[in-house]
Amino acid sequence: MANILIIEDDKRICKIVEDYLIKDGHDCFITNNGLDIINMLKKSNPDLIILDLMLPELDGFTICKLIRTVSEVPIIILTAKTEEVDKLMGYELGADDYVTKPFSPRVLNAKVKVLLKRSEIGFKEDIIINGNISIDNSSLLVYVDGE
Repeated sequence: MANILIIEDDKRICKIVEDYLIKDGHDCFITNNGLDIINMLKKSNPDLIILDLMLPELDGFTICKLIRTVSEVPIIILTAKTEEVDKLMGYELGADDYVTKPFSPRVLNAKVKVLLKRSEIGFKEDIIINGNISIDNSSLLVYVDGE
């Protein structure tokens, strides 16, 4: 289904998140710090990123800002930081959602599904027909009564 990059230093949380995502058919790539974030982005080609804020070497806010300079991939911040100022900073830096620990893995999984669905690009069908109107996505043409 989707490639998901998990940037989390707590191995227990990482395993829980990974297990839920794999159960849904996703491929997971994991790193415990952000020092190699650009290479990880290239390697995993993520459709979504789950990002902790309190990481060794490079904090999640800096990583989020860095990701936004090169990509619009959806980002869910997963963190123990519960202060309003931290949530606002996360959204200001480009996060799409903010989940605080402790968290429900099922709710996180639902948020992943929603963001992946919203970020889909293109159409699944080449031709869509509704009554006398048809849309040919491959040629980018719209027909009314065949014209």
